[in-house]
Amino acid sequence: MVTSVRSDDSALIAESLRRPEAFAELFDRYSGLLYRYTSRRLGPQSAEDLVGDTFAIAFAKRARYDTSYTDARPWLFGILTKLISRHHRREAARYRAWERSAPPAAHVESPADRVEAGVMAQASRGELALALAALSAGDRDVLLLVAWGDCSYEEVARALNIPIGTVRSRLNRARRKVRAALGDVNPLEGE
Repeated sequence: MVTSVRSDDSALIAESLRRPEAFAELFDRYSGLLYRYTSRRLGPQSAEDLVGDTFAIAFAKRARYDTSYTDARPWLFGILTKLISRHHRREAARYRAWERSAPPAAHVESPADRVEAGVMAQASRGELALALAALSAGDRDVLLLVAWGDCSYEEVARALNIPIGTVRSRLNRARRKVRAALGDVNPLEGE
């Protein structure tokens, strides 16, 4: 039985300089991840365009990729985050719309703990949206790359081209502000 070995991203990018079609594998690996992240931030319509733009930019700049990094996710998230920053106003409007669309908790009644937790989370959705919209762009980017992008602190630092200490301080500040906006309660945890 022959086992296929998945090449690291830097080798794939280097190969794409000789064979441009090899870059498609990078798209196959990460487009879904980037789409889900962007869709949560900006909605599905914008996500598709921005993910496509991210890979077009990455392809155009692939010769400048630092091959000492075997994982291209932070590089791609960095490109995507810059594109998202251009859509900041649209993103803030989405959070405001998200807040307005939160259904009142009074319409849902159930004795089950799981349903109750879901209702609490749904009721807090609007408050969360407002809290996210109130964060500075830098704090919001760090928080969402960690929470929704599943990036490590090091990956966020690389994606945003900031020191890891800045990632830690922004994340701490963002978490504090969001927690305070939610009344120092995590709606996903029981009482």
